[in-house]
Amino acid sequence: MPAKQMLPGRRPSAVKAKGRARPASGAGRPAGRGPLARVRHTQQQLRKAWDRPLTAYYLILGSSLLITVLGLVMVYSASMIKALQLGLGDAYFFKKQFLAALIGAVLMFAASRMPVRLHRALSYPVLAGTLFLMVLVQVPGIGVSINGNQNWISLGGPFMLQPSEFGKLALILWGADLLARKGDKTLLSQWKHLLVPLVPVAFLLLGLIMLGGDMGTAMILGAILFGLLWLAGAPTRMFVGVLAFAGVIVALLIKTSPHRMDRLSCLGATEPGKNDLCWQAVHGIYALASGGWFGSGLGASVEKWGQLPEAHTDFIFAITGEELGLAGTLSVLALFAALGYAGIRVAGRTEDSFVRYAAGGVTTWITAQAVINIGAVLGLLPIAGVPLPLFSYGGSALLPTMFAVGLLIAFAREEPAARAALAMRQPRSGRQRSEPIWKSMRRRVKRRPSGER
Repeated sequence: MPAKQMLPGRRPSAVKAKGRARPASGAGRPAGRGPLARVRHTQQQLRKAWDRPLTAYYLILGSSLLITVLGLVMVYSASMIKALQLGLGDAYFFKKQFLAALIGAVLMFAASRMPVRLHRALSYPVLAGTLFLMVLVQVPGIGVSINGNQNWISLGGPFMLQPSEFGKLALILWGADLLARKGDKTLLSQWKHLLVPLVPVAFLLLGLIMLGGDMGTAMILGAILFGLLWLAGAPTRMFVGVLAFAGVIVALLIKTSPHRMDRLSCLGATEPGKNDLCWQAVHGIYALASGGWFGSGLGASVEKWGQLPEAHTDFIFAITGEELGLAGTLSVLALFAALGYAGIRVAGRTEDSFVRYAAGGVTTWITAQAVINIGAVLGLLPIAGVPLPLFSYGGSALLPTMFAVGLLIAFAREEPAARAALAMRQPRSGRQRSEPIWKSMRRRVKRRPSGER
């Protein structure tokens, strides 16, 4: 048979293909298809998503709303027995908290839509109004004492107002505006401009709070002051000096109060002790210990049946651990961590000094208060009597906190990259948007400016 003669039924292409060298094994596969490459690709995608301009905006909005909604659920579960014991409906405390959450949502939306200059303009009126209300608290016949602390004003009926909670917001707004104006004039390098009048006004607020005996709120206010000084670039010697002075004052206040000494002695207690001094701290640990991995079920807490005092306020985290278990408590911690990270990101990426100070102050406030509350429930810190932000029962604490979250949302929207991303999502004026319409042939088409299909 001739060399070029082909066998019957064989194509020429098959003969050529037979003569070609086969590629090495794996040479034709796309590079980067192994397990390690897929892990790297996933990490890169997550990093890109994490670095997007609107990440902080969505983290603040989503985490704060989730904390508030979960808090409403736990307030109802933790307070229903207390309400029935008082002869009220089982949803009494829940309804009040739900009403406060609705008002807080309006405040949060309003704050998120306000421009930065309006927030700065509100700083002095908010501070003046808060100081006026805090002075009224100490006037006999106007101020109301609850659990030994006179920090309340009656609004009529079951509604009470605690002005010291608004003092946190007032100090942040006023302090941020003050430091920003001095920073624009390059005065913060001088210690007298850094401390005066910020520290005296903060001490005035602290003094009015301590007149009512509220040590926990005073600690949060002190944390906000230190946060503002740190963001303003206070020298280490000055910062340590102010911190040491505040520590001495706190030690004297604790030493001269038997009630505060009793709370300090319950640190890490595992038994109620003599005269049940550590009853609340120990039963908080009991609630957490009995929750296990996934809890006993929503509404199935045992400690809320009169065993654990303040189950729906200061120790609501313990009831969360008992009913939702370790999974529930870790979820709450993750939400607060996301909110704190987003606040730090907003403060770190802005070029506006007021936004940096205000965002850092709000983040310090929420994070420090959450740490103090959860640390007390875990037995790692003394019981300070502060609520868990956005989570515990209390309208006076919820309203300014939600307004502060609105501040963070507004600041996150004002980032240059975030502003550009939001602008891309808005329809541009003067351009006709393509809209889907339906034609008689039952197929979807798009209307174009020229009218063609």
